[in-house]
Amino acid sequence: MTIRELEKVSDFEWVYSKRGSMNSDIRFFCSKEILESMDQAVLDQAVNVSHLPGVVGDVVVLPDAHWGYGFPIGSVAAFDEDEGVVTVGGVGFDINCGVRTLRTNLVYHKLSEKDIEKLAQRLFENIPAGLGKEGKIKLSRKELNKVMLEGARWCLENGFATEEDIEFTEERGRVGGAVPDYVSEEAIEREEGQIGTLGSGNHYLEVQVVEEIYNGDIAQVYGLFEGQLVITIHCGSRGFGHQINTDFLKIFRTAVEKYKIPIKEKELLCAPIKSKEGEMYLGAVRCAINYAFANRQVITHLVRETVKKIFRNVEVSLLYDVAHNTVKEEVHVVNGKKRKVFVHRKGSTRGFGPGKEGIPKKYLEVGQPVIVGGSMGTASYILAGTDLAMEKTFGSTIHGAGRTLSRNQAKKNFPYEKVVKQLEMKGIKLMSASKQGVAEEAPQAYKDIDEVVKSIAKSGISTKVAKLRPIISIKG
Repeated sequence: MTIRELEKVSDFEWVYSKRGSMNSDIRFFCSKEILESMDQAVLDQAVNVSHLPGVVGDVVVLPDAHWGYGFPIGSVAAFDEDEGVVTVGGVGFDINCGVRTLRTNLVYHKLSEKDIEKLAQRLFENIPAGLGKEGKIKLSRKELNKVMLEGARWCLENGFATEEDIEFTEERGRVGGAVPDYVSEEAIEREEGQIGTLGSGNHYLEVQVVEEIYNGDIAQVYGLFEGQLVITIHCGSRGFGHQINTDFLKIFRTAVEKYKIPIKEKELLCAPIKSKEGEMYLGAVRCAINYAFANRQVITHLVRETVKKIFRNVEVSLLYDVAHNTVKEEVHVVNGKKRKVFVHRKGSTRGFGPGKEGIPKKYLEVGQPVIVGGSMGTASYILAGTDLAMEKTFGSTIHGAGRTLSRNQAKKNFPYEKVVKQLEMKGIKLMSASKQGVAEEAPQAYKDIDEVVKSIAKSGISTKVAKLRPIISIKG
């Protein structure tokens, strides 16, 4: 496929019709400029995905798309429950990497520079961040099994969550069907001490200011106002989830041969959903999904404790928690008929529209909140799900900006000192345990988040609600 072969539906929607042995069309939601800047590898990977057995509807490519393992990061594909497959490449190695935003009643202009400095230092001291960094909570095997089965509900039972936290977490912080017996000993060993930790890479904790409101009615429902201080957490299932996917690559390598599954390239190793191998993977990946929900919830507890020790009469409540890098069993309308499908969201966020089952009652009339994390030092956004997303993208939307440079390229082009100075000039306090990690995540290594959000909003897949400006960025 080349860009010239795409049919223009609108200024922000393009389609590549299926041909040859493809099983689905490929639909792009982005501006012409973003489309033309996409690496050819993204286009090639989308075509490869469209050849997988049992794929239904369109393969969706979003404006934050860039090359990934098997699937492009920033893509969506759904598979029939009877004829479809489940694949590691469609989930991503950091299973249920996700974002949650906490509201506070603090107003930025009422805080002193000393307040901001103190908040940055205390959060950095209290939230474990960095490669291999362990937290204070050490789970026994019995307790880890409970986390795998109960997700954020385990946090509620152990004093790390409130009922309101559970209400405002996607899937209420727990997916069913988790089977700890399908998780390897290697994954169990890699988990040790990692719950309640940020990790490294593009994971972060940011203190942000609501800089601009685009939709006042929805913002009011979400409890957002200009000048408000919010805190956003971006992390996933750590080495635990990574090991699960590593394990199943080996299992799927055999499954592809056993079931004679035609794949276009080796990174699309998979297994039929209705096979023992597919059943095992779903059971294990759900354990990692639940673990990640619990991980972000424990960090939330640590953030609350920290903030309440600094500020009097402060309120810290959860706006919402959204997951990306998942495979979910959902019911969607495909070609005019409701059907059960397994939706792979690789670097894509669920963005259900108004009235859709699964949205908290408080948000039901306006649609699910979508939290779009910016790259370090750039804006983040709060969006809302739409009816059009339910119709065209399996209720899915963007998750971030999307990389344009590899980590090695970023390190060469943007040394640590240069990045720190750039952030300081923007009034952003950076706290990090790794100079290399900061260089790898330089803002210039990513697409322009403003343009990415503009594309998804203009396409009608999400509604812009608010823009968030970082003032403190904590990295691993």
